[in-house]
Amino acid sequence: MPPNPHSPSMSSPLLKIQQLSVNYGGIQALQAIDLEINAGEIVTLIGANGAGKTTTLKAISRIIGIHEGHILYNGQNITRQPAHTVMKVGIAHSPEGRKILARQTVLDNLELGAYVRSDRLGIKADIEQQFLTFTRLAERRHQLAGTLSGGEQQMLAIARALMSRPKLLLLDEPSLGLAPTIVREIFTIIQTLHTAGVTILLVEQNATLALQYADRGYVLEAGHITLAGAANQLLNDERVRKAYLG
Repeated sequence: MPPNPHSPSMSSPLLKIQQLSVNYGGIQALQAIDLEINAGEIVTLIGANGAGKTTTLKAISRIIGIHEGHILYNGQNITRQPAHTVMKVGIAHSPEGRKILARQTVLDNLELGAYVRSDRLGIKADIEQQFLTFTRLAERRHQLAGTLSGGEQQMLAIARALMSRPKLLLLDEPSLGLAPTIVREIFTIIQTLHTAGVTILLVEQNATLALQYADRGYVLEAGHITLAGAANQLLNDERVRKAYLG
């Protein structure tokens, strides 16, 4: 992995989660978690299925409601803001399962990713930038998204999220169901985005891979943060190795 050109910010975190709790009916999915991300970092959230990783990302992007706690982004309290406002201030979410619009073209999906923007020339330029970054998509710009391969659909989901020009990108399981060669391609793109200055919160089933690319990590177990630290420390932590690294 190439060296990280970014060092963690010494100022206030870009994202700060304080005592966040989320309930699904009578089930407490997240229980008073604290989490911080500095500008320029890749931070990964690892844990078993059902630990609350996807719930955390959905809470940040305001797709689901919050029971207790606060979410501060760039010093602004966004705890009760609607999802479109959160996107406008600079947070984008590439969801688990991609959630592309299968009956729309690649180009349509990218244009819809910029729905909170009104600068037409900027949107057009950013679409071309996505095609430079995701060259497979450039060849398929007029193809229906549902006919793309799994890897291409994942690339489209990330490219669509980038169309809102986020400062913070939430990535949920970008390698899920993909062949190893495509996974490497996806993570090369993630590193390129990071080098370009995009801060990333990554949820990834392949904990070893996630920690290899991340600056820091959090371990989530049954809705609780149980460990946090530098990614290389977590990679060498015996508890993490036994539970998640195989």
